Amino acid sequence: MIDTATLIGSLATVASTASFTPQAWKIIKSRSTKDISTGMYMLTVSGFLLWTTYGVVLGQWPLIITNSICLMLSAFILVMKLLPRPEKEKVADLLDPDAHG
Repeated sequence: MIDTATLIGSLATVASTASFTPQAWKIIKSRSTKDISTGMYMLTVSGFLLWTTYGVVLGQWPLIITNSICLMLSAFILVMKLLPRPEKEKVADLLDPDAHG
């Protein structure tokens, strides 16, 4: 039987990693990032990079895996925010080719 702390930690992991998916998918579908804060995502990416590094230093796989997934998703959002419109369209078309077809 799974203990309460492990269950809560597992649910927190799922919620944290999944939380960036709706924003990433919205960007892919809409091809728009105009309402996204660059500063917020720069801080978020930095935080997840530091948490991942912290997990590596401690050898803690739960920290490494969870924060690496969050890092990738938040970095994708930041990159899409920073890309010029034509490149943003290319990435979105690659990930969702039927969206504007």
